[in-house]
Amino acid sequence: MAPTRTETDLSFLLDHTGHVLRTRMAAALAEIGLTARMHCVLVHALEEERTQIQLAELGDMDKTTMVVTVDALEEAGLAERRPSGTDRRARIIAVTEKGAEVARRSQEIVDGVHRAALETLPEDEREVLVRALNRLVTGHLATPVEAPQPVRRARQRKK
Repeated sequence: MAPTRTETDLSFLLDHTGHVLRTRMAAALAEIGLTARMHCVLVHALEEERTQIQLAELGDMDKTTMVVTVDALEEAGLAERRPSGTDRRARIIAVTEKGAEVARRSQEIVDGVHRAALETLPEDEREVLVRALNRLVTGHLATPVEAPQPVRRARQRKK
């Protein structure tokens, strides 16, 4: 006989909604030929001069995934690797003019996916949900704990 659940399965609720939101995001961005990772790199590279390593950390990508992502952006003419203006040993990811326009469009798409999800809730519940989630990610669930088996880390919030 299975034990009786005494609390709401928060893990399922957050995992499921996160997964469905990511699938909707992937489908919407695919319409303009981008992946969520490509969008992430473009937007963060436009914010300030960043190296490939810095962008990989922001997007929670391993080195191989980052290289593949930047290769795809270069092939599409959306970004290019360049020497840093401040450290000649470092290489940054520079977004092209075409890439900046695609990033603006992809941000509109991302915002639209988020808006569509929130608009399924009554207006008063939207603010409560967002405020509660922000409290969790800045409070009790801000920092992962050590586990005997590695757990895939979610994308980190920009500080």
